[in-house]
Amino acid sequence: MELFVAIALDQEEANIDFDSRRFNKLYGQMDEARKRLKAMPGDKRSALVPLLQHPNLEVRLRAAKSTLAVAPEAARATLEALRKITHTPQASDAGMCLRALDQGICKPT
Repeated sequence: MELFVAIALDQEEANIDFDSRRFNKLYGQMDEARKRLKAMPGDKRSALVPLLQHPNLEVRLRAAKSTLAVAPEAARATLEALRKITHTPQASDAGMCLRALDQGICKPT
């Protein structure tokens, strides 16, 4: 869980710095962390659910997107709350994610 938080915080910093190369590298690391959790017996992505309450918006966003398949109601509630926070990249990202879910473009796996 500490690695997940560290990657999310680094992603936020890369976004702020407009460093897409760094962000993309971190995205790959985040994806690998999610895959490792999913592959564990019992799908351990549920261990990320407490991060839905993390004080950092980026950590909450990444946790919500990562737990949609294992805790859909809590993850969606977090995305909806983030969407209501105006003028943040996380609000935009959460809104796009919700739209994709509602339109069936994205299906949690």
